[in-house]
Amino acid sequence: MAEERLEAAGDEYTQDGTVDLHGNPVLRSKRGGWKACSFVVVYEVFERMAYYGISSNLVLYLTTKLHQGTVPSANNVTNWVGTIWMTPIVGAYIADAHLGRYRTFIVASVVYLLGMILLTLAVSLPALRPPECGAGTADPNCKQKATSVQLGVFFLALYILAVGTGGTKPNISTIGADQFDDSHPRERRHKLSFFNWWMFSIFFGTLFANTVLVYIQDNVGWTVGYVLPTAGLAISIAIFTAGTRFYRHKPTSESPFAKMARVIVAAARKCAVAAPVDPRDLHELDAEHYAKKNASPLPNTPNLSALSKAAVKTGGTSRWSLSTVTQVEETKQMLKMLPVLAITFVPSAMLAQINTLFVKQGTTLDRHVGPHFEIPPASLQGFVTISMLVAVVLYDRAFMPFARRLTGNPRGISLLQRMGVGLVIHIVIMSIASVTERHRLAVAREHGVYDSKGTTIPLTIFVLLPQFVLMGVADAFLEVAKIEFFYDQAPEGMKSLGTSYSMTSLGVGNFLSSALLSTVSHITQRHGRRGWILNNLNASRLDKYYGFFALLNCANLLVFFVVCRLYVYNAEVSRVVDGGSGGVGSGEQKREVAMQPAAVSAVEATL
Repeated sequence: MAEERLEAAGDEYTQDGTVDLHGNPVLRSKRGGWKACSFVVVYEVFERMAYYGISSNLVLYLTTKLHQGTVPSANNVTNWVGTIWMTPIVGAYIADAHLGRYRTFIVASVVYLLGMILLTLAVSLPALRPPECGAGTADPNCKQKATSVQLGVFFLALYILAVGTGGTKPNISTIGADQFDDSHPRERRHKLSFFNWWMFSIFFGTLFANTVLVYIQDNVGWTVGYVLPTAGLAISIAIFTAGTRFYRHKPTSESPFAKMARVIVAAARKCAVAAPVDPRDLHELDAEHYAKKNASPLPNTPNLSALSKAAVKTGGTSRWSLSTVTQVEETKQMLKMLPVLAITFVPSAMLAQINTLFVKQGTTLDRHVGPHFEIPPASLQGFVTISMLVAVVLYDRAFMPFARRLTGNPRGISLLQRMGVGLVIHIVIMSIASVTERHRLAVAREHGVYDSKGTTIPLTIFVLLPQFVLMGVADAFLEVAKIEFFYDQAPEGMKSLGTSYSMTSLGVGNFLSSALLSTVSHITQRHGRRGWILNNLNASRLDKYYGFFALLNCANLLVFFVVCRLYVYNAEVSRVVDGGSGGVGSGEQKREVAMQPAAVSAVEATL
């Protein structure tokens, strides 16, 4: 009887390793579940409002209020967004290896809020922005440039935000998912429902920012447009903190960067050592060690054989001189994805055009919808969100079942094939953008405003709609497949690091966009030529710049074909990806696994 009561009591505690803040076991009925997640979801709604309320319209504030040129303003946006997507790697490392997710999030959210407050002051106080000039800031002869102090305060606030998001973005979604125990059937089902609500919160916050907030900024004032998301963020942090006593927490673990570094160092030390003929002679722990961790050892593979020398037994037992076969294979799996990561940089640079040059184009066009309402140029970004969500649903409900019957692949087509479709759509997008821009310039010449800055061209802004809508469709193929691929192909102990590859792709892509814009602008203005990208878009040649992007995407697609040809899927995943013996059932199970929380934060790039 005593043993039965002990077993019953044991079932009351979570079995996934979660604890309270003090490291004590967690009662299932007291912590976690939907009660805890409700506090988390509220935060994400307001955080998305804050972030997209800034990023969607930032290029217009830089040009119309801080009086920056087209190239500097666009580069400042992409450099900031690139930093936003790179800092989560540091935040994830600090959370996993040192402070834990909750404490990292709390510290980072305070930093985030301080950045929002400083940014609100920067757009509100007259002393922190240059005076208006001419008939608004569209005056081509405007000489009222922002001072170094004004620019310093504004950009200091932006990069404080980047530091804050570095600690909040990789941890908040994972905190929410930690509230459900995977080992408990009912909680596992609830966890999948949590993902749906989580994506809805991102969608709602993003769409509200791209419509209501940008309208307020354009028509009511920047002060109100920034005060609202700042106040909302403060309230959401307070709500999240109020739920502390309900949260479950995962304990910290060793950083995957340290694991990989030890393998590489050990292999380098033994580069002259001959590997044994029989892989069974390499160093590996016994099966009981992995059974205790509910894991399985990885078999030795022939690819990247130089790293296998880290597991050669030479007498040294230091962690920096001897690694297990499993540790070596985990490192191999992370390294072999780097070529795939590299080919995602160019399409990520294309995404950067959405809230820079695409928005700037919109400022030159007729934005009237009816006699009294003008649509903000940044609001067209909402169509990217909507078209992406519609495309994802159609892909899942219509295309995937149809393709599954043709190919026998549980996914319909493999992840790399899905990414390839997205790359092709990017070529179509930039080709359409080039043709549309050529048409816009022709209308400008026809109406005599070719050299006039700030003059509205009698052409509806909705002429830009195809490139925004198609960008959402491309995201449904490329971005979603990219997230799932990096998560799926990463070893079990490094899923978070695998997911961070998606964030790295977006960060590097934005920096690449800055480099391309500056380089093309400089080269095309040499020897006294007019140049392709000028402050006056009506005198620029963005059509040629977009055509250059189309060619760059074509070259990137050719490299992608080579990478696909050489890439070897992990053995345990290939049954699902390539439609082998796993069958439909196992494919569905793998699709469920691919929806793990580590992947969720990366989806925010497209929502």
